[in-house]
Parts: sequence; C-alpha cells; structure tokens
Amino acid sequence: MQHNSHKRDFSTNARLPLVASLALLIGGLSTVAAVVLLGLIRFFTNLFFFGRFSFAEHSPAQHHLGVWVVVIPVLGGLIVGLMARFGSDKIRGHGIPAAIEAILFGRSRMSPKVAVLKPLASGIAIGSGGPFGAEGPIIMTGGALGSMVAQCFHLTSAERKTLLVAGATAGMTAVFGAPVAAVLFAIELLLFEWRPRSLLPVALACTVAGFARSAFFGTAPMFAMQTAPAGASALLSCVLAGLLAGILASSLSAALYKVEDGFGKLPIHWMWWPAIGGLAVGVGGLLEPRALGVGYDVIQDLLNQHIAVQFAVAILVVKAAMWVLALGSGTSGGVLAPLLMLGAGLGVVLGHVLPGGEPTLWPLVCMGAMLGATLGAPLTAIVFAFELTHDGNALLPLLAATLVAHGFVTIVMRRSIMTEKIARRGRHIYREFGVDPLELHHVDDVMTPQPETVDARLTVSEAQAAYFGPDQQRRAYPVVRDGAVIGMADRALFEAASDSPQATLAEWFEGVEPRLALPQETCRTVAARFAVHSLERIAVVDNLADRRLVGLVTRSDLVKPSIMHFENEHKLERFWGFGIGSAWLGRDEQQGES
Repeated sequence: MQHNSHKRDFSTNARLPLVASLALLIGGLSTVAAVVLLGLIRFFTNLFFFGRFSFAEHSPAQHHLGVWVVVIPVLGGLIVGLMARFGSDKIRGHGIPAAIEAILFGRSRMSPKVAVLKPLASGIAIGSGGPFGAEGPIIMTGGALGSMVAQCFHLTSAERKTLLVAGATAGMTAVFGAPVAAVLFAIELLLFEWRPRSLLPVALACTVAGFARSAFFGTAPMFAMQTAPAGASALLSCVLAGLLAGILASSLSAALYKVEDGFGKLPIHWMWWPAIGGLAVGVGGLLEPRALGVGYDVIQDLLNQHIAVQFAVAILVVKAAMWVLALGSGTSGGVLAPLLMLGAGLGVVLGHVLPGGEPTLWPLVCMGAMLGATLGAPLTAIVFAFELTHDGNALLPLLAATLVAHGFVTIVMRRSIMTEKIARRGRHIYREFGVDPLELHHVDDVMTPQPETVDARLTVSEAQAAYFGPDQQRRAYPVVRDGAVIGMADRALFEAASDSPQATLAEWFEGVEPRLALPQETCRTVAARFAVHSLERIAVVDNLADRRLVGLVTRSDLVKPSIMHFENEHKLERFWGFGIGSAWLGRDEQQGES
C-alpha cells in the first residue's frame, strides 16, 4: 500500500482555484455577450427588413419588400466583407475552426478586435437574412473574452486555453440553455484533453451562464416537446435515419468546401465574396422566405410537424443551398441552427414512413443525428437535442441514430466541417485522444533501482580511470556526496574537466544544481524534463531535500510504456478456440505476433 501512496487518479494543480475563479467571471461576461449578440440580430433584422429601430422579435419572413428582398443580404454581405477586410479577417466563417486554431496553434491568444467585431458582423450578416445561427459567433466572441481575461494575468498557455474554452461554451449555454451539451462540446471539440484542471473551470463557467441566462430568457427549453416511447421496431428506423442524416451531412460538408474552392478561384478580392453569397441568400429568400435568418420558429414548427411535407422539402433544399453558398463565401455566421433545421426537415420527410415511433419523433432524431455527424461530436449532439426539448423519451432513438450517422461520416470522410478549413492551411488535427502511456506509468515503474554510484571525493582523473576506462560498464553514473546526489558523471564531464584532472568531483559540481526526478512523478513529466534540458538520464531521489538516490531513469526507459501500449493495440491473442474458428484465430495471432 505504501508503495502506491503517491499515485492518484488525477493530477493535482494548486492553480486550479485561481483559474476556476476567473472562469466564474468569464461565464457572466459571456452571458452578457450572448444577450448583446441576440439583441444585435433582432436590431438589424428590424432595420434591414422593416426599416425601424427596434429590438423586438420579428422573423424576416414577415417582410413586405417583395423582389427588393434580394438586395438586403447583398448589402449585409458587403458590410461584413468591408469589416473583415479593414477590421479583422478572423471574423470570417462560422467561428469554431478559428477557436480551435487559436487553441492548438495560437497559444490561446485572441484579440479584442474579435470580441467586438465578431458579434457586430454576425448581427449584420444574420440580421440581413443570412441563414445562420448565433452559436458560432458567440463561441468565437466568448472565447475572445475568455482569452482577453486570461491575458490580463500571469497564466500558462494551457490555462489560457481553459479560459478561452470556458468563455466559448458559456456563450453557447447562454444562447441555447444547454449547459451539459456545452461542456461535452468543449470535451469533444475544443479542450483536446480530459483533466480536472480544464473540465472544472469550463463546467463552472457554463453553470454560471446557465443560471444567468434565466434572468434574460427564462428557464423553459428552447423547443419544448414530448414524444411517446419508441417501440422495438424503431431500431431499424433509427439506423435508416442515421444513415440518411450521415449522407446528408457528408454531402453538405463536401459541397461547402467545393463552394469555398470556387470562391477562391474568382478574380476578385475576398472582401467582395460575402456580397456574392448574399445574392444567393436573397434569391433563396425570394423563393422561400422562411429560409431567411436564424429560423428558430421554423425549427419549432418542423419539430411539431406543423409544416407540410412539400413545404419542408422546399425549406430543406433552399436553406441548404443558401447556407452552403453564403458560408462558403466567408461571411460571418454559425452552423448549429442551420444544421438543426436541415436535420428536422429531413425528419419531417421521413416521419410519415418510418415505423416504430410517432411522426414527431423523427424530426428530433434526425436533427441530433445531423448535428452529430456534421460536427463529429455525437455525445454533444445527443445531449444538445435533449436539452433543447427536454424530451427524455427520445434519448434512446437519438443515441442509435446519431451514432450510426457519426460512424458513417467517420468512415467516408477524412475530416469534419470543424477541421477541414484548418487542414487546408497545412495544420492537421488528430481528434482522437486516450490515456497517454507516459501518464499512466510513474518513474518508479521504469527506473533502474539502486544504480552504481561514484564517490564525490574522487578526483576527475581517478573517476575517469576507474569508471570510464576500457572496462566501462555504463555510460554514466550518479555522483554522490554523503548519500546525496550532486551530479551525473559521463564522458562529456571529463572532456569539460580535462584541464582540471586533480579537482575532486565535489569541487567540480560545486554550485551546480543537478537535474533530478522523483519516484512519484509520471513518465510524461520526466520526459518533458529530458526534452527541455537535452538530457539522456536523470538520477531519481526520494525527495529534493535529502536527495538520497533510489534509482536511475534513462531515455530508453521511457520507451517501455510505449512498447506495452503498442502490444496492447497490435498484438493479437487467442485464449480459447475450437474448430474452424480456432484455425482462423490462430492465423490472426501469428500475424499479430509477426
């Protein structure tokens, strides 16, 4: 028991209370930012479509502009293009890839410009009819706020990342009232780790945003509904719905980047592209007015089967075309709300033919499956759909369909809509993560215990003759004085001390702080020390005060956990078998061991 007393399930972090306190502040700030963003969308919707200064809730589909409606999205796109050209090009797109890129490649630093211009540009783009949601912009804006707060304090890049993600997910919580889905969104898409140091601050920020949101928007779910429990025959229906949602998600993702490539070939500056995308939005809005804007009211009607199938198909086709063309043009807007609408539209089409559940179940199921497949975040999508509706009976069908859709897209697509843009800039993101073998093992698991030592009282020449002559057994030895480690003797030492052969090793190491490791440290921590200080071996001591030697760890020792991990992943084994199956298993085992 004593041997394992230093080993813990999670690493400790004395700075966690500070980061968590800042996350509480950021949760409140992101909620305010969400309120401002939604207010800007309402303001610009009233201004562009109804010619009045108002923050009242109005759908752009209620306009009386006639054919002039085509001009409104063009004007909005032109303004956004100018803002991106002369303000910050970081406001282009739906925001989530930019947040991921800042986390992984930008040391989690975002500028104040983004915090100001992103919600303004998104308010203009969506308010002028853009078929987008508010979640992408608020994720970018909240992330910028979190990063800005973090940059006011002496924090590490990892701590800035935590606060950036805290701001992003708190903003998402404030818009949709889905705090648990927002935390899962952080885990599946933004944090790239599962550690208390990051999970707890992010969850606290989302909690603050969830409670604060009720003061502005109430506590009711955004799309309240309740379906009946699905029967056993619904399983096949879920598989079919998941496959179709996966096909639609992959097709839209591929189309989006084809459109983006097409815009890239235009002989004009990208500043003008959003205006061209706005023209497509205007034409689509003329054909189907309810496809304009965020469309939360349309999603509600689709979920409740208040829209006939033929109109659902029309909205589905027009919304998809508008969204792909507008987002591909580089304007500012989010992807979640359009995906919810497209998925719900697919469910309305399937709802009258799929057995095993009532028709209102399938718009919700397809909505979750569509979201999970497109984002590559199935758990987020499942919980998100539940928190939007509070429909517990739909959880099992959501689980089945969303995982089928996610599996399909994982097989047929190399990257998701979240990472393709980053990959096109030459920065590949590997989204799978597991327990690092070096984190799983500690120094005392791999070290050589009680290694041979060199007495510090020996002179340089005596030590060289005794330990580094023709019969040299090891490449280096810890140097010990009165039981305490003071350094490491190797050939590099004797080359450096060649001018002082009569100096004792104690004199040579006087004033030099040795690099040491502790038995309870993880192999990952010590591997970082090897890399930072260009070391090949480190003495292991029981504590840093007495520095009593207990072992020696080398770079080759740190390979041992990786060897075990490789065998676990690739070595095929057979414990029992019979008949023909045994022969096949034996063949696999031999192939694995070869």
